[in-house]
Amino acid sequence: MSGPDHSSPQETDPDGLTRVGWLEALGFWFKLGFISFGGPAGQIALMHEELVVRRRWISEKRFLHALHYCMVLPGPEAQQLATYIGWLLHKTWGGIGAGVLFVLPSLFILIALSWVYLSYGDVPWIEGLFYGVKPAVTALVIHAAYRIGSRTLSNPTLWVIAAASFLAIFFLNLPFPLIILAAAVIGVLGGRIYPAAFGSEGSHPSSEPSTGASVMGDHTPAPQHTLFNWQRLCLVLLVGGLLWVLPMGFLVLKFGGEHTLTQMSWFFTKAALLTFGGAYAVLPYVYQGAVEQFGWVTATQMMDGLALGETTPGPLIMVVTFVGFIGGYAQAVLGPDSLFWSGALAATLVTWFTFLPSFIFILAGGPLVESTHNDLKFTAPLVAITAAVVGVILNLAVFFGYHLLWPSGLGGHLDMFAAAVALSAAIALLKFKLNVIYVIAACGLAGMAYRLIM
Repeated sequence: MSGPDHSSPQETDPDGLTRVGWLEALGFWFKLGFISFGGPAGQIALMHEELVVRRRWISEKRFLHALHYCMVLPGPEAQQLATYIGWLLHKTWGGIGAGVLFVLPSLFILIALSWVYLSYGDVPWIEGLFYGVKPAVTALVIHAAYRIGSRTLSNPTLWVIAAASFLAIFFLNLPFPLIILAAAVIGVLGGRIYPAAFGSEGSHPSSEPSTGASVMGDHTPAPQHTLFNWQRLCLVLLVGGLLWVLPMGFLVLKFGGEHTLTQMSWFFTKAALLTFGGAYAVLPYVYQGAVEQFGWVTATQMMDGLALGETTPGPLIMVVTFVGFIGGYAQAVLGPDSLFWSGALAATLVTWFTFLPSFIFILAGGPLVESTHNDLKFTAPLVAITAAVVGVILNLAVFFGYHLLWPSGLGGHLDMFAAAVALSAAIALLKFKLNVIYVIAACGLAGMAYRLIM
């Protein structure tokens, strides 16, 4: 694998553009890790503004080509995009640096917030904060279903797939991976039989038709490290495989296959391979495993974790870090005298196994993608999977809404405050398109005020 490119910021290309220095790039990726709020759409828009428009490190066309590849992959597309561009500019270590720094700040922030949540969650004002945030989370899930559905369900066939996936998980309780597999098969067959129904359209159109010359422009000759060769592919797969096998093997030998840390590592490896359609798509799978199957977190804690993930920088899928910390802490995986370190270790392992496949996908597939501009295939299965994801996310919204509005079950009382906050949050997001962070903050303040007054 290639080493980092330590080119000096003073070196210039023939068109007069300053080359991107290794340390300069690392500084940007580190900064991005702290300011990447707003979910994948906001993070991609931020990278576009900084890298394409302002800094001109990469051209519009190359940026979108990289983005389309990341959208086809399972995993967090914004983090993968950062990894891809880092690799494009500074070889393998550039990609690793960009991807790690995109995630690292969020890891430390969520470990700290998870500990505060467990240690001080029963303090009245903090309890009130989360009481107000939970309805906002329900509205966020509804908003995610609407946002993905509005850009995906473009014909009756896709509506049927979405409805079928909702019925399959809501009434039949089928596992999420089976629903995704079925949708992929339908997409493969449907793309051949009825291709018009499975056409793929870009979901991140650009508002900048032209940004001028770029360091990595449309006609920039392909750098040597971006050229595909089998030896490099095998090396990436070998190293990536070892980075998975060695820690997993250590956990199995040290703790056994049934230990919480081992089960978490294996479960979140599978989750990393099923995140087609973004973080909201994999949440039902994480819920089924973390809440129902293993009992690492409760449904209430899952909603609180989603709220923390929405209001901290980094990919939304970092909610798995919260799940890992809570589960490791509750199970006391390092003993009752090391609860914080139990949670921190579990959170770190979960994050490692969740993001490792993304690095392998980019570093292994990047050269192939660079050699096949505008020739991406397999879009029909992706379209079908995304349609199925809409139904799965809707099921998650129904589940959250049920536990939120009737905390004691359908036979109990309706929580009118929660209903009012959820409705207000939904209107703010769907009609007025307010920023997610502002909506969550307002709902949290409302919950604090209500708890302190009542």
